[in-house]
Amino acid sequence: MDVVELLPRLHLLRFPVGQAYLWHDPETGASTLVDAGPPGSGRPIAGALTALGRSPSSVRRIVLTHFHEDHVGGAAEFAALSGAEVLAHRLDAPVIRGELPGPPPVFEEWERPIHAAAARLLPAGPPVPPGEVTELSDGDVLDFGGGAGVVHVPGHTNGSIALHLPSHGVLFTGDAVAAMPGTGAVVLGVFNLDRDRAVDSFRRLAALDAQTVCFGHGDPVTADAARTLRESADTYAPPR
Repeated sequence: MDVVELLPRLHLLRFPVGQAYLWHDPETGASTLVDAGPPGSGRPIAGALTALGRSPSSVRRIVLTHFHEDHVGGAAEFAALSGAEVLAHRLDAPVIRGELPGPPPVFEEWERPIHAAAARLLPAGPPVPPGEVTELSDGDVLDFGGGAGVVHVPGHTNGSIALHLPSHGVLFTGDAVAAMPGTGAVVLGVFNLDRDRAVDSFRRLAALDAQTVCFGHGDPVTADAARTLRESADTYAPPR
């Protein structure tokens, strides 16, 4: 796992598939983990915190942007190590708790080999579910980053969320938006349940004010990110 400082308060945690983000509020000494990587990531995340001079117990909450295993796989392990609360949108929470199966994506043909290649890098079997998941809804505000707004962005999954920290100009998109490897081009996320809803969600995120945008896959945009999002969103036809 690679650890990359994006801002003094913000680190990217990069896994073989996908990435998570660690936000720190020095005023309170508390941290927040946005997504938790694939299964087996709990101890590496704890090790990254130790290397940064923080205790795993400084992480008060793990906010999961959606139920896919490369985002939730390490949540139960890290929650057990840290005592952090696990939070997710109310529509994805039953899947994360293991109460319901997650609906599969509706693949475009060109997405199938990409998905197969990513799947080969993930551990076999479903992730261990967290014992408890606090349910979130659109418009909730979480107590970190000066007030982190929960933005419901369905399409990738029914309960996908983004987190907007207007006080710091930071936006976490989950897999609603991505950056292409190599070029860094900002694009609609792949492996969606409903492409039209995903495009609508992309447009909603593009209307927000952000200087730094952090994706579930691909390098973050760390300057003038709102303009970059708008220009990309405008290339997609409005939902029918």
